[in-house]
Amino acid sequence: MPATLALSREAAAAANWLARLLGRATPVFTPEQAERLAAWQARPPADPYQTFAESRYVVVDVESSGLNVDKDRLIAIGAIAVSKGRIDLTDSLEIVLQQEKVSDKDNILIHGITGEAQREGVPPVDALLTFLDYVGKDPLIAFHVAFDNTMISKTIRKYLGFKFEHGWADLAHIAPSLYPELAYKRRSLDQWMEEFGIGNFARHSALADALSTAELMLALRPRMHKQKIDSFRVLRDTYLAHRRATSPLSGM
Repeated sequence: MPATLALSREAAAAANWLARLLGRATPVFTPEQAERLAAWQARPPADPYQTFAESRYVVVDVESSGLNVDKDRLIAIGAIAVSKGRIDLTDSLEIVLQQEKVSDKDNILIHGITGEAQREGVPPVDALLTFLDYVGKDPLIAFHVAFDNTMISKTIRKYLGFKFEHGWADLAHIAPSLYPELAYKRRSLDQWMEEFGIGNFARHSALADALSTAELMLALRPRMHKQKIDSFRVLRDTYLAHRRATSPLSGM
């Protein structure tokens, strides 16, 4: 038996044993899935002090069966990289998770992911491993992080069996922090897109919304630079400071 296959089986056995020990029916991994998860977990963390011009950020958006983070399900993830200060259109991901139950018609009208596409999506374990492979340990950016992070994290916990603890920064807080004079009339992603003349080729498509969010991030860069926000550590600190100031009871 090849050594790599033996290690994969050992990793799968260990992951499945841990799931049984914790009383969970899932996850049950194939050797290949366990190997992919172990490889991601072994990656070193990104350097939070690395400059924006040296870093890769992953901008994320999700589509779900609704807006209730407790009851609704993650349907799709869209992501695009901002590498060394530029959007890399060749470095993107859009993936639909296979659904046991298709979302309702009104929901489908919003994101356009048909019942057939939901039923024929990628099995959740493989979809989430693909997402982790793509992200690596690079920082994550979103507009309204609380929703995106909660939907992704609870789905990872359900299907991969661990708590997803990753660095995020939220442009919904960073933008008004940088432009306080616009904070009361610019709140939604659409409003900030309008402010900076950003288009969207398919609003409420996860990848299209991720791209618009990435364009917003670049539009904010001049003022970020002026305020010496030039690393993920400072960017995240700016986000958290604004969130505490405006939402002191928030738990995210």
